[in-house]
Amino acid sequence: MTNKLRFPENFLWGGAIAANQVEGAYLEGGKGLTTVDLLPTGEERFNIMLGNIDNFVPKEGVYYPSHEAIDFYHRYKEDIALFAEMGFKSFRMSIAWSRIFPTGEEEVPNETGLQFYDDVFDELLKYNIEPVVTTCHFDVPVHLVEKYGSWKNRKMVELYEKYTRTIFERYKDKVKYWMTFNEINMLLHLPFIGAGIVLNEGEDKNQVLYQAAHHQLVASALAVKACHEIIPDAQIGCMLAAGMTYPFSSNPEDIWAAMDKDRESFFFIDVQSRGEYPGYAKRFFEDHNLDIKMQPGDEQILKENTVDYIGFSYYASRCTSTDPEVLSDQTAGNVFGSVRNPYLEASEWGWTIDPKGLRITANQLHDRYQKPLFIVENGLGAIDVVEEDGSINDDYRIDYLQQHFVEMAEAIKDGVDIIGYTSWGPIDLVSASTGEMKKRYGYIYVDRDNQGNGTLKRTKKKGFDWLKQVIQTNGASILNK
Repeated sequence: MTNKLRFPENFLWGGAIAANQVEGAYLEGGKGLTTVDLLPTGEERFNIMLGNIDNFVPKEGVYYPSHEAIDFYHRYKEDIALFAEMGFKSFRMSIAWSRIFPTGEEEVPNETGLQFYDDVFDELLKYNIEPVVTTCHFDVPVHLVEKYGSWKNRKMVELYEKYTRTIFERYKDKVKYWMTFNEINMLLHLPFIGAGIVLNEGEDKNQVLYQAAHHQLVASALAVKACHEIIPDAQIGCMLAAGMTYPFSSNPEDIWAAMDKDRESFFFIDVQSRGEYPGYAKRFFEDHNLDIKMQPGDEQILKENTVDYIGFSYYASRCTSTDPEVLSDQTAGNVFGSVRNPYLEASEWGWTIDPKGLRITANQLHDRYQKPLFIVENGLGAIDVVEEDGSINDDYRIDYLQQHFVEMAEAIKDGVDIIGYTSWGPIDLVSASTGEMKKRYGYIYVDRDNQGNGTLKRTKKKGFDWLKQVIQTNGASILNK
């Protein structure tokens, strides 16, 4: 028996990106317009993400960072070679729905789009990097928003099932790890980015969002069913924007408020992992006079097609209170809203830095679901400075990651089954929340600014070689020192 911390053999170290934040080429190769292509930089961005949008075409003279992003579409070979140099065992990415079905309603998929992802997967597999693929990462064809109201409409279930069956059939020999909806709980917080939902005046917001959630949950279960049929040796998971909510005090009212906040997110994973609506959700529907329309057979579909593993992002813990004075001191930058935790520091964007929270969250999810976990997003968004000699010394990022890796190893020692870790944005990319480039997560610097200027040249940061050593030693270089 050893007291040492360690990572399992075959642990899936890697990095994670999303199609809309890296690919660019937004109308190239037959791709259709997608929801993120309507998100500009600047003040209007957040308002649109909330579901307040009045146009479905890009406006003249407005900068949309997704349109070019970091041009992964044309540079993927160069980027994947760098990931391989770091020793990646896995690479989490997403498929852009509108590259496969440009409007979402085509009878025949777009071969150019299908071939692009074939080429990316082949490049990854050339270096023995396991693709981990999200089918829908903040990505809805704009045509489906205009015609059907996106996930408000039951029609989306059928269209999503066709899309997922198409990609499972196409890539069944290349992709063995899948996820359905990225950060599915984001639907409640940023409806347009989470699910392409536009909120109209007079609509009951809860009714709209939870009906859309039901449609996504049924669609997710049907994707699980299709994946298990088409690729029997694959694993398919869900994906949660996670982070434990702490009560600000030991006041039982604060304890309950924190549990209530966590349940807002657990609701989705409870259904995807356990296969049924939890009692607290049914009470919420009743208390708020919500009538969730279900079709005959929906409950059976949910029950029989639960996920194989729980994918989750972890950037920060949260904190809540019932004291109005305490509630007035909120942290900046976090979509979920959080009372400032006096015990923790924050990033330049106001995100709480809480390595111990990763261990707590992992234990919480494992205790609740008893399924393997996959940490598919984690990292520090920061402003990086290029020195005169061209070097980028991101010691703050190394420190952040090292602390989180140690707590991840502690969770594994606690008995939590964690199959892998893909840090967010291993190469600098467009921020989903702000549209900025200066909020950098990567081990690889991309010469691009918030206005789209720059050469797009890739440069290794100090963190590049640090992570390479971590992966080479399977964590031994940072554990048990």
